[in-house]
Parts: sequence; C-alpha cells; structure tokens
Amino acid sequence: MSDQWKAPDSQSGGSAEDAKSWKLLEKTLQASIQEQRRSRRWGIFFKFLTFAYLFGALLLFTPLLSETKAARGTEHTALIDVQGMIADKESASADNIVGALRAAFEDSKTKGVILRINSPGGSPVQSGYVYDEIRRLRAEKPAIKVYAVITDLGASGAYYIASAADQIYADKASLVGSIGVTAAGFGFVGAMEKLGVDRRTYTSGEHKAFLDPFQPPKEDETRFWQGVLDTTHRQFIASVKQGRGERLKDKEHPELFSGLVWTGEQAVGLGLVDALGSSSYVAREVIGAKDIVDFTVQESPFDRFSKKLGASMAERLAMWAGFSGPALR
Repeated sequence: MSDQWKAPDSQSGGSAEDAKSWKLLEKTLQASIQEQRRSRRWGIFFKFLTFAYLFGALLLFTPLLSETKAARGTEHTALIDVQGMIADKESASADNIVGALRAAFEDSKTKGVILRINSPGGSPVQSGYVYDEIRRLRAEKPAIKVYAVITDLGASGAYYIASAADQIYADKASLVGSIGVTAAGFGFVGAMEKLGVDRRTYTSGEHKAFLDPFQPPKEDETRFWQGVLDTTHRQFIASVKQGRGERLKDKEHPELFSGLVWTGEQAVGLGLVDALGSSSYVAREVIGAKDIVDFTVQESPFDRFSKKLGASMAERLAMWAGFSGPALR
C-alpha cells in the first residue's frame, strides 16, 4: 500500500501542504486496511469457535440419539423422571411431566411407563394436573400400564402423582407419604415494633392484605385460611383414596393422612406402596421390557443456569421474606 501511495515532495512540484495531506491520507488508508484485517481475523476466529462448539455438541449427542433410536426399534419401557420440587417452571413441572407422558403413550413401541420419583412434593395444582392426565391416558390406552417407582423420597405432591399409577414400588428405606398441606410464612411485627417501624398498607378490600407478614394476624382471617388448607387437604385425600382404592389397608387409620412419612417397607404394610423394587426390576420383571428409553423432558444447560440465577432465586427470596402459597409437602 505504501508503495502505491507516495506523498509528493517539494522537488516533484508539490507544495509542503500537499505532502502533508498525502501523508495523512496514506496513514488513514493504512489504518482502515489494518482494522479490516483485524476484523476479518476475529471473524474467522469466532466462526472457528462456533464450528468447534457445534462439532463437539454433535459428537456428544450423536451416540445418545443413535442409542435412543436403536432402543425404540423394539418394545421398551418408557422412563420419566420426577425430580425435585413439583412447581411451574421447574424441571418437574406439570407441563414437562405431562408432555413426557403423552410422548411415551404415543410411541407404538412403549410397553409400559415408569415414573421414577424423587421429590418432596410441591404445588397441589401441578400435582393434580399430572394426576388427572395419568388417569386419562390410562383410560385411553389401558394396555399401557403406569408404574410409579419411588427412590429416596415420594412425599406429599409426589405421592399424589404416584397414587394415580397402576402400581407403586419403592425401596425398603424410601420415605413415602406426607399426605398433608402446608403454607408457611414469617411474622415481623415484633421486630418492627422494636425498630420503631410502622407498616402502612392501603387496600380496597377488607381482607386484601390478610397474608401480610408485617401485620398481626386476625382470628377470622386465620380461620378462613385454615379452611382453604383443609379443603385442599380433603381434595388430596380423596384423590389418594380414588387412586389406591381397596389397596389402602386402613383408610380410617388416624395418622394415614396426617402428614407423616413412612419407610417403603412400612408403606407396603399400609397399602401406600404395592411392593418393593427398583426401576430396572419393574422394567425387567413386571413390564417385561428391559430396554429403557428416557422420555424425560431435558432442559438445556443455559435454561438451568439462567433459572438458578434469575427467576428461581428471586422467587425463593420472596418466599423467604414473606409468604409461600399452599404446598403439598
């Protein structure tokens, strides 16, 4: 570039001003060309990184995809994990579980479905949604049986879901039950009085702020809220009785629906669980299809990361600071 652009000097007839202008133009053009070269190099670099990432992802997931396709070539057991809190936007949300259930039932090679449960419970709405869908799918395709297999924990809302299955299995040391409803919060009235802080709340309804943790509870509002929880509890009990039927050994057991939990071995005696066994045992010995295909809806790593640092954290902070709604726990 510098060979093509030569600033005229005084001997070639150009003035000193012309020489300066040409030198400035030369420097500007050289800087522009260098910037373009840098941009191209960075562009090539980032394109290479993107290609390497996609190539690595392809190598990572191709074996899994090929394995799944191979497994689906023959009759198989469909596996759906119910892990963690049962709540909207969580991995064990009703949308995820129901979507996986429908996909499993629609697969012509599915011989049976296992719900592998390890959950403390959660939203009664989300649990009820899954419960109803299991019963609907079972009625629609009675040849495909649904088995709930409880690993470490199948409590409250998780047991609510399990009770819709054809049979429930657990380990002898699994924790099962907790058929109850809870709603927790904090009261900061005493602390505010000590700090000399006044709470000023303006509402257009007499009971609009009845769950405000910064105001003392009122007796009539406490009775009302207890009635809401009791109603939810009755719905839970009715669903369990409907799902388990005569397998419940003692429906009038004074502590069966009290919120207590039992080991898997004890739960068999109470009729909360049909037998002891693992997922592989049920697939192999009960369903008769030892090949297991995982239908669980998988979140992307980005979704998991953003959830933990974003909405999920904010939600838990709000629950800590004030009130958490009814939960089957």
